[in-house]
Amino acid sequence: MKAFLLAGGHGTRLRPLTDAVPKCLLPICGTPLLAIWLDLCFRSGITDVLINLHAHAAAIEDFLRQSHSPVRVRVVCEKELLGSAGTLVANRQWALSEKVFWILYADVLTNANLPLMSEFHLRHQPIATLGLCQVQNPSECGIAITDRRGVVLGFEEKPARPHGNWAFSGLMLAGQEFLDRLPSSVPADIGLHVLPGLTGRMLSYPIAEYLLDIGTMPNYLQAQVTWPEASPRFLARGAVRAGRGEPAAAGSPVDYPCG
Repeated sequence: MKAFLLAGGHGTRLRPLTDAVPKCLLPICGTPLLAIWLDLCFRSGITDVLINLHAHAAAIEDFLRQSHSPVRVRVVCEKELLGSAGTLVANRQWALSEKVFWILYADVLTNANLPLMSEFHLRHQPIATLGLCQVQNPSECGIAITDRRGVVLGFEEKPARPHGNWAFSGLMLAGQEFLDRLPSSVPADIGLHVLPGLTGRMLSYPIAEYLLDIGTMPNYLQAQVTWPEASPRFLARGAVRAGRGEPAAAGSPVDYPCG
């Protein structure tokens, strides 16, 4: 199975940490977030990951060269950010062979049981399955309204007057029909430009495990004391330091085989 791991953002809310280090390489209890993601993908049966890069792309490429990823990684550098949906449009060919694929937001820290969510999606076969989690600040998230069967009846990105607190977690499964519904113009965002038009055809899946968006400083600091998998195994995997190199150029994708 393949997964898009969206990592192209600037991480502006985490400055000054992200002035020199990309958000996906910030350490969680000593382990770069990207290493945690690649480990989770490997343990979940994901064999191929496509990562889009923009800010500090060279540091991420250096990390991948040194870290011996447990899965095959393809890197695509975006000279101008395409948005979460735009990245899927630009790299659609990479996923054409897949009946189902993952879309994962790299600024989420989680140990979610992805195989169980995948089984749910394959059993019901909606156009997409959205992992949802309850939040205290729904006006800052993409909020889904569901019925008792879990069908997503409404979706609004950062609503001024939220009608609930079940937020899109940054974990979702989709297939080729989902790609057919992506806008052709970029930049485009999944939450703003895609999900609102698919209501009634998506299912929700509550994430019961640990999940935290580390994109703000309070959440990033919270992760350091609440992350349940801060074990010696994770600390050892995170020993590789992100290096500095020449800026990566936008253009042909670069493939990093699994180590």
